[in-house]
Amino acid sequence: MRRTTFTDQPVTYGAVGGTQAADLLYYPPKGYRPVIREARLGSGEERFKTAAASLMTWGVQRGSGIRVTEAREGTGVQYAGVMFNPDGSPAKLQEHRQSEAVFAEDGSPYIVNGMTAVLKIPFWPFRVSAPLRVVYVIDEQNRVGFAYGTLHGHPLSGEEAFLVEHREDGSVWFVVRAFSRPSNGFYRATSPILRLAQRHYTNKYLRSLLPARAA
Repeated sequence: MRRTTFTDQPVTYGAVGGTQAADLLYYPPKGYRPVIREARLGSGEERFKTAAASLMTWGVQRGSGIRVTEAREGTGVQYAGVMFNPDGSPAKLQEHRQSEAVFAEDGSPYIVNGMTAVLKIPFWPFRVSAPLRVVYVIDEQNRVGFAYGTLHGHPLSGEEAFLVEHREDGSVWFVVRAFSRPSNGFYRATSPILRLAQRHYTNKYLRSLLPARAA
């Protein structure tokens, strides 16, 4: 596949923004397996800011041994995502604030809405290519994160969200929310192995922003 085609492709599933649904675990999109996992990262404003900066510069993926390649900025307007009511019903499109580019202290650009990339995921002796598009970005006072949706060529079809939350008690949490299914017949035939690999990387994700790793 030509590298230039990724920015033109739609995602490979219909429920764009579905990782925001309050009842994701109980009513995922039909045919998809839901996942919600979280890990406490510590407490305090500084811990929140440090974790958020790492998250928004692909720190979760890189900290899990995944290479991020072919990253390209989007326009910031594609796939605004859907906001959900408390009962899980869709409410409105997510507002996406247009702003100047943001960079981490080391110069790494922050993830933006519409960005595309290809993850190179270690899978025993091989690296599996997983193309994706960022489908929404959250930038709130006490909650920062993003979600990406799968593009053609990804082993899975679905969406995965990564959030850092500074909660009312001062604690800082990292949350992974996802729904997915195998993307084609080959991966459906090997779905037990695929689920095992997915669980393995979710566990690695949850450790990737711990203070000792993210420092």
